Amino acid sequence: MSEQKAPIVVKRIKKVAGGHHGGAWKIAYADFVTAMMAFFLLMWLLGSTTKGDLEGIAEYFKTPLKVAMQGGSGSGDSSSVLKGGGQDLTRKSGQIKKGETEAEKKSYNLKAAQAELERIETERLKGLKQKLEAAIDSNPTLKQFKRQLLIDITSEGLRIQIVDEQNRPMFNLASADLQSYTKVILREIGHVLNDVPNRISLSGHTDATLYANGGRGYSNWELSTDRANASRRELIAGGMDEAKMLRVVGLASSVPFGTAAPNDPVNRRISIIVMNKRTEDAITKEASGVQVEDKEDVRTEIDKVSQRTPSEVAAAASAAAAAAAATTLH
Repeated sequence: MSEQKAPIVVKRIKKVAGGHHGGAWKIAYADFVTAMMAFFLLMWLLGSTTKGDLEGIAEYFKTPLKVAMQGGSGSGDSSSVLKGGGQDLTRKSGQIKKGETEAEKKSYNLKAAQAELERIETERLKGLKQKLEAAIDSNPTLKQFKRQLLIDITSEGLRIQIVDEQNRPMFNLASADLQSYTKVILREIGHVLNDVPNRISLSGHTDATLYANGGRGYSNWELSTDRANASRRELIAGGMDEAKMLRVVGLASSVPFGTAAPNDPVNRRISIIVMNKRTEDAITKEASGVQVEDKEDVRTEIDKVSQRTPSEVAAAASAAAAAAAATTLH
């Protein structure tokens, strides 16, 4: 037995490539990070690229494989010499290249378009007139002064006049201080005027009675101007947007009320005009000295309106109304 050889034991150590301490996961993680970086880079590029460039990129990826490999204007190209394909030589059927069709020519009836826009604006001003009249009838404080509130439609727009009566003046005697009831009237009007986008013109008037101590530099001209400004402040206090006010003037007794006698109390009044676009443009151009051709004004406005829906046209009729170069203010 002693001579019997001892068994030879061979130990083979199987080496595992890293296990959880190896580097295979690092490769997978690197691929993931690379993919995420590419994704976020793509998002950033899409967010910072202009709309025109995006359309160009989209058009590039829409290119059919046939066109990319064989050329041509599109996958619908036929083998015919006529690239449009089909038998219609006018290319009304089959494929048509972009830019080869003639643009549709638009023609405008400028007078008809101008008349329509002015009609829309007039209807809106009539609606404002009805709303003011309803507000006067529903408000007990305003209703008792209904005879002093004159509302009508003129060539300039909607005119609202607040006139004096013999025993019921709007202002204190020879002063720009408003009576308490006049403040109520102006604030109610100012609240309603925000319902339309039209600009406002405000003028103060007096009768022909000379202002006391007028020779010292303060006359009916200054008095009417101060009264107009006091009225403007009350309109704004009532909620009217201050940016709507375009003009505030004092006219003293230079524009009497109709055929009234020069010293009639009715001449002492405040006139508020919700101007139509024609009058607003005339005042703006007169102040700035800018001269613009009628036809170009109308064409520009019509182009703007043609791109809007019917509801937007009604809402923007004031901005789209055509201007007249020679407008005489009344």
